Amino acid sequence: MTDREDDLALARTVADVADAITVSRFTAHDLQVDRKPDRTPVTDADLAVEDAVRAQLAIKRPDDAVIGEERGGIGPGDRVWLVDPIDGTKNFLRGVPAWATLIALVDGGRPVVGVISAPALGRRWWAAEGHGAHVSGAGGAACPIAVSGVAELADAYVSTTHLGTWSRHRSREAYLALVDACWENRAFGDFWHHCLVAEGAIDLAAEPVVSAWDVAAVQVIVEQAGGRFTDLDGVPTHDGGTALSSNGLLHDAALALLR
Repeated sequence: MTDREDDLALARTVADVADAITVSRFTAHDLQVDRKPDRTPVTDADLAVEDAVRAQLAIKRPDDAVIGEERGGIGPGDRVWLVDPIDGTKNFLRGVPAWATLIALVDGGRPVVGVISAPALGRRWWAAEGHGAHVSGAGGAACPIAVSGVAELADAYVSTTHLGTWSRHRSREAYLALVDACWENRAFGDFWHHCLVAEGAIDLAAEPVVSAWDVAAVQVIVEQAGGRFTDLDGVPTHDGGTALSSNGLLHDAALALLR
């Protein structure tokens, strides 16, 4: 097993620990919900998952840094684990099954391992640099995934996020330009639409505001599935504050509209 495969195996094991917590707390009547300073919700499950993930990484990778959405942290050195304990917390607390735990390893400033586990959907996606991207569902066997071959925006299926978010963080005009140019649009949101790009189910996913832990795992999964991931200015980074994933064929055309 290579070092990358070993890191991926660890990330998948840690995701198992996270799933055990999130599944037990999903739709729980005693779920505790607070508001963070940015007015987004955080549940006791978010905190429990991040603490459990940090504990596992402290044992298995004591020399690596960890940065999480809820507990923060700093990232000295080359190897940093980024953790989003529950991406889609609003869905989680409302009983909507589209939420996931995101775990990524960033090495030398680049995401090289990513796991996205969505147990309520019965899906898990993972990838490691040089080893392709895979998905498994509902106890089934792992399957390799690949992006679509759609080459024209007029034939493309795009997913974005809330229009109000575009108006606040990018522009309403950019949103309309993209969705009007495409064949069909939806708003699957959060991790899910990027995973659907990696699977080839849709062709583009765009977000006007993200944090590094939202998309570090996404970047390696999309890229290892043969796609392309950048911020909305075309920089291939997970920490640019925006995100565009695609099958690669549509990327430049989408960027031209979003700029």
